[in-house]
Amino acid sequence: MISLKEFIGFLNKLEDNTIFYRLSKVRNDSIMVEVAVPAQRWEIEFMEDGTVEIEKFMSDGNFYDAKELDSLFKDFSD
Repeated sequence: MISLKEFIGFLNKLEDNTIFYRLSKVRNDSIMVEVAVPAQRWEIEFMEDGTVEIEKFMSDGNFYDAKELDSLFKDFSD
């Protein structure tokens, strides 16, 4: 379980280490810290009950041109 003091300490540590983050709220019972580091994005959710959930997204190292935007809409539109 993590306290508000520990949560703020975590944010301060990110800032002290010059790690980019953004706060957001996706679920009713959590605050999300989105962390961006080279080739990775982390979603760290601090839950109302004090638990923490972390999901990591890793890059495959490939880069795509603007044609790839068509895939975004083809594969993920309603």
